[in-house]
Amino acid sequence: METFGVTYRVESSTTEIEARAQGIAVEQSVEVPLQAIHRADILSDVVSKVADITEVEPGKFLVTIAHNVENTGHDAAQFLNVLFGNTSLQSDVQLMDVTLTDSLLDTFGGPRVGMTGLRKQLAAPVRPLTATALKPMGLSPAELGDLCRAFALGGLDVIKDDHGLADQRYAPFDARVRACQAAVDEVYAETGHRAIYTPNLSGTPSDLYRRVDQVHELGVGAVMISPMLVGIPVFYELVRDRLRVPVLAHPAFAGALRINPELLLGKLYRLLGADVSIFPNYGGRFSYSKTGCLRLANNLRQPWGSLKGAFPAPAGGMTTERVDEMIDFYGRDVMLLIGGGLLTAPNITAYSRAFVDKVHAAGEGGA
Repeated sequence: METFGVTYRVESSTTEIEARAQGIAVEQSVEVPLQAIHRADILSDVVSKVADITEVEPGKFLVTIAHNVENTGHDAAQFLNVLFGNTSLQSDVQLMDVTLTDSLLDTFGGPRVGMTGLRKQLAAPVRPLTATALKPMGLSPAELGDLCRAFALGGLDVIKDDHGLADQRYAPFDARVRACQAAVDEVYAETGHRAIYTPNLSGTPSDLYRRVDQVHELGVGAVMISPMLVGIPVFYELVRDRLRVPVLAHPAFAGALRINPELLLGKLYRLLGADVSIFPNYGGRFSYSKTGCLRLANNLRQPWGSLKGAFPAPAGGMTTERVDEMIDFYGRDVMLLIGGGLLTAPNITAYSRAFVDKVHAAGEGGA
């Protein structure tokens, strides 16, 4: 029997933790009292087992459960159900980490493009990548196209929609994507710099499939999706079966569940196909810690079976003044995402160029 490990952080008394751990193992597998099971093979192979209990501070424990790989059905939704289905309803349990087998890594496949492929697409084999966001909501397609052009003239690598841009009346998806893709195409024709416009994909599954076809028809270079908003199984299927371009995963709604961000944004998004994972940077307007951000970034980049590495993209209150600090901290395999910090400049193109030049210089000048 092939098993994989899942670690939970559990609040419990010392006298009750073994029973709590056993309860999680049962809840995340058979979900019935063991006395109700009369087949020995189900007890031995299907019921998950407590593998380890470690007290990390008074009243708080790390509990590792060994789950049978076959319980996942090799299906994205059931995989998540085994990880944290009913137990997510218990307020004193947090999903912390997974240790996956090669068979599960191969099943889900990870990024299709990955860091190496995205670097090749941008002709940037060494340096950190640069990115920004089109904001605020309320701008028309023409206004967003003009803003996209200003950023592209500034030399940015990736110009993405704000995650709040969907299919609103003031900026319908089709018109917005056409305007912004035309802008980066025009800049490429004028200057030779190829920026990647990255529209936000949202909506129902049928909306998403239709919009994937639109971005392919228009020659769009990448897309952004919020996996927790559209549904992780839908995200996985889009990457596996429909999309032909790199995917940026946005963390919207990811804080609504008790899942360790280092796992969700650093491992699970990569496992299910994200080429870039955006996350709140330390010292910004969110509360992620410095050590947690580095662990999250390393989870995206470090070797993991046959999976390609994915780019970490720290964001949220980033400024150009922090470029050197961020590169020193994260290294060169990073996409630095500055949105509002560029939009407040009196000359967006000039300020974007200063940001790009600073990144290139700090990244050893590497194209």
